[in-house]
Amino acid sequence: MVINLNQKFNLFQDQWSPKVVGELNGQHVKLAKLEGEFVWHDHKDEDELFMVIKGKLKIEFRDRMEEINEGEFIIVPRGVEHKPIAEEEVWIMLFEPAAIKHTGDVEHELTVKEYEKL
Repeated sequence: MVINLNQKFNLFQDQWSPKVVGELNGQHVKLAKLEGEFVWHDHKDEDELFMVIKGKLKIEFRDRMEEINEGEFIIVPRGVEHKPIAEEEVWIMLFEPAAIKHTGDVEHELTVKEYEKL
């Protein structure tokens, strides 16, 4: 089945709430719109891939800041604390294990417990 990213992104407006658009080999493919700052967190057992579809994403690490532009991606290794930052709205695609917790062990008002499927 072919997935049209623009069509999927047009189905939602909420921020920091990833939507599942595909599954493969125990992994979820998710889309999210981001704006502002997220919460410091890590994923003890899972790597996480952020691919920027539209805009520019910054990810702050404890020792540096990385900028990811349209058409680029970054893999955050398991156990590494990070905080995504979007100065303007950013559209991203995430690849991560289906069992991953949105904010790791951190409980926050932005934490998503169950991911909506589009």
